[in-house]
Amino acid sequence: MKLDRKDILKALETITIAGEGKNMVESGAIANVITFGDEVVVDLVLHTPAMHIKKRAEDDIKKTILELVSPDAKIKVNSKVEVPDKPEIKGKSIPGIKNIIGVASGKGGVGKSTVTANLAVSLAKMGFSVGILDADIYGPSMPIMFDVENEKPISVMVDGKSKMKPVESYEVKILSIGFFTAPSQAVIWRGPMASKALNQMIFDADWGELDFMLVDLPPGTGDIHLSIVQSLPITGVVIVSTPQAVALADAKKGVSMFMSEAINVPVLGIIENMAYFTPEDSSESEQAKQLPENKYYIFGKEGARNLAEDLSVPFLGEVPIVQSIREAGDYGRPAAMQTGSVIETVFEEITRNVVREVVGRNENLPATEAVKITTMAGCSAVKK
Repeated sequence: MKLDRKDILKALETITIAGEGKNMVESGAIANVITFGDEVVVDLVLHTPAMHIKKRAEDDIKKTILELVSPDAKIKVNSKVEVPDKPEIKGKSIPGIKNIIGVASGKGGVGKSTVTANLAVSLAKMGFSVGILDADIYGPSMPIMFDVENEKPISVMVDGKSKMKPVESYEVKILSIGFFTAPSQAVIWRGPMASKALNQMIFDADWGELDFMLVDLPPGTGDIHLSIVQSLPITGVVIVSTPQAVALADAKKGVSMFMSEAINVPVLGIIENMAYFTPEDSSESEQAKQLPENKYYIFGKEGARNLAEDLSVPFLGEVPIVQSIREAGDYGRPAAMQTGSVIETVFEEITRNVVREVVGRNENLPATEAVKITTMAGCSAVKK
């Protein structure tokens, strides 16, 4: 019996390789089919080195030809594995978003989300359009900090596709997994599920035009961080740390991760949170209270400043321990909005420093798909 090549290809169209949606012929896995009478040679190209997938594919080919073409066929399968080159970690840009800033910390509990929220409102006050992606999947804080805990993003149609419209508060657009879960509900997901949810909030959302997207990252150096740097062209990261040695050790690891050859995301600088405590001067009015000169360095003195110097990265500023910062976060109105307060001044200075570093980064380093900022409202350090 003489085998027909067309019959064999038709039979092989009924098989798919594990993990791929297309059939073997359509996907290009069948590189060639040669027949010699009752003999057939199938050249198979796989894109995964997994031995069980290779064996299953070979067995499926033999079984299918015997069942659908000829039970007497003599079959040989030549398998070749071609693993595609590992893609460079760059990510794809989101149209309309000019700069994406990650806010990270090696250690939890250092006030990273608080700093993110106050940076965002300070940028908005300067006239920039700002968004926050709350990437802290397991401990989302932004809905509380912006007093939108009970809000839900609505669906809008953009170019014929359904997109999530971010919740807006204090002129800042926000998306967080906290909008999709009950306040008391824990997010008990493995890494791939968390990463998928994150990608939906990034790419299935109608962010519109943004000068800055701030990404509030979880503590550590794990799945979520890798998902972000692989999904998005991060302009740079800001590291938040408290002054004590334990926090600094973890902050150093965070800086090391972003500066590693594999990830290579510019570190814009380090912010020292909870730098010192000063009691308020009760002799002044509520509107004009100033911090007195006596400072109590509860967690150590200038630890993050010294770390920045050791690592040769910019020091962006220090945030003191002030009760109103905590209260403002809990009440859902970021402290930087307190007009005329010391805290407003502190965050304005830090925000100007962040913007200055972004401008310098965009001028002096290769672009990561980020568009240069052209308007520097409120930033005296930047040439107009």
